[in-house]
Amino acid sequence: MSDSTPIHTPAGYASANAIGYAGSAENLVLVSEASPLPVASMPAAPPPLVGYSASPGIVGPFEAVAGRIVSVTLRGAWQGKVGLRRSTDGTTLTHLRVAGEPWGEYDQPGCEQAWLETEDGVSFFLDLQPVSGVIEYRVSQ
Repeated sequence: MSDSTPIHTPAGYASANAIGYAGSAENLVLVSEASPLPVASMPAAPPPLVGYSASPGIVGPFEAVAGRIVSVTLRGAWQGKVGLRRSTDGTTLTHLRVAGEPWGEYDQPGCEQAWLETEDGVSFFLDLQPVSGVIEYRVSQ
């Protein structure tokens, strides 16, 4: 580290702070150009699943990335039901549950951060059941 920070009177001193992390031997490693702070990077978010429908049906898949929140946005003037479904094989659709209760079930427009996916290779689908109107949907991360 260079001495490029001048110290002026009346203090005559400057406090120094350092950031460190646990190295491979679990010993303190100070952050420097030679030992940068280790960070994890996330893969890019997948393209959103976007569309609209006035007829009942299943739309998808939305190929989720593990470690990211799945958001569901529903718009338009419609009546009916929409359900977010999860699949680990691309074929079998599973209803979401939290503490045994239904989750990701909608009967009106809105936006919700619906699910935090923790597994690789998982896809999501929307089960659209409009009674009237057009459902505009977007599933994204």
